[in-house]
Amino acid sequence: MVCEILDRYHKDSTKLIPILQDIQDQYSYLPEDIMTFVSTALGISSSTVYGVATFYAHFTLAPKGKHIIKVCDGTACHVKKSDLLLDVIEKELALDKNKKTTDDGLFTLETVACLGACGLAPVLVIDDKVHGLMTPETTLALIHQIKEAEKNEQN
Repeated sequence: MVCEILDRYHKDSTKLIPILQDIQDQYSYLPEDIMTFVSTALGISSSTVYGVATFYAHFTLAPKGKHIIKVCDGTACHVKKSDLLLDVIEKELALDKNKKTTDDGLFTLETVACLGACGLAPVLVIDDKVHGLMTPETTLALIHQIKEAEKNEQN
């Protein structure tokens, strides 16, 4: 698949960003061995590939879960106790500051500086859908709803 992506861009090193985007779309992150392969195939240093991959926030070097939960910790959300949302999510999903993705690969938890929805504080985003005026209870209900939907999907 990586070779197909490289061929699609004619192995043009000036197309490194879209190449990495396509690879990340395929794998859900940028594996180190694939970045090394890309650097060799494009004739550029691995530090250049790594530098691009770490500079842009869009790229990730670690696998992410199927559902990405982003909890806002900007000023308005922090004042409205977004830390309580983080606490309940971490407890429910067995996550912490060092472990951001569940063992089953279903959820990844991220804290963001601002989601730009201060009037709805505290806010979280799950899979690009904004959920405002959240409480620990509504947060747990949302996670349980997603878990149930996943369970039904598997059956």
